[in-house]
Amino acid sequence: MTFIRAYLRASTKEQDAGRARGDLEAFCRERGLTIAATYEENESGASLHRPELFRLLRDSKPGDILLTEQVDRLSRLSDKDWEQLKREIKDREVKVVALDLPTSHMMLKTGDDFTGRMFDAINGMLLDMLAAIARKDYDDRRRRQAQGIAKAKAEGRMKGRREDVERNEAILKMLQRGQSWSSILKASGCSRSTLSKIAKRLPSQSAQD
Repeated sequence: MTFIRAYLRASTKEQDAGRARGDLEAFCRERGLTIAATYEENESGASLHRPELFRLLRDSKPGDILLTEQVDRLSRLSDKDWEQLKREIKDREVKVVALDLPTSHMMLKTGDDFTGRMFDAINGMLLDMLAAIARKDYDDRRRRQAQGIAKAKAEGRMKGRREDVERNEAILKMLQRGQSWSSILKASGCSRSTLSKIAKRLPSQSAQD
């Protein structure tokens, strides 16, 4: 018996990995099919560290369907990591069906061996193409983010953490009173490097102990 195993992924804990559950269920319902198991996780698509995805593959039997919303839910991997994941899928004889890849929907149908191999070859080629596009989109977004941060820093629009003025004024007063560094660190909870910076604001730096 062929099982349909739904895979749901989001990149961060703040995102809802189960958001597409309804779309996957509706897709199967329209075809008279039922999702046998659902695997949901919050992990980056650019990483092979995907415990639930690999649990899905371990649970699968030859011919089972890995159903996902989009190819990029399955992979934003580098070429090397994508090849490794593909080998795992192929070795376990799992068929990948993605809602955004119509040719993959043919994998749900049974037919003669030649037709099955033909659709498998076409689907594999398109999976490779969409996985490459997903990775390029990932790399492009990271590059744009890095460029934006660099530009903001150059223009002085991005600064470090806002200074805790009240705390630092209290530290200055403690330094002026000649209080030891160890007692100031303990009382303020600041780091030694922060204390050193504040101490430099004094006309003459307080002695350390």
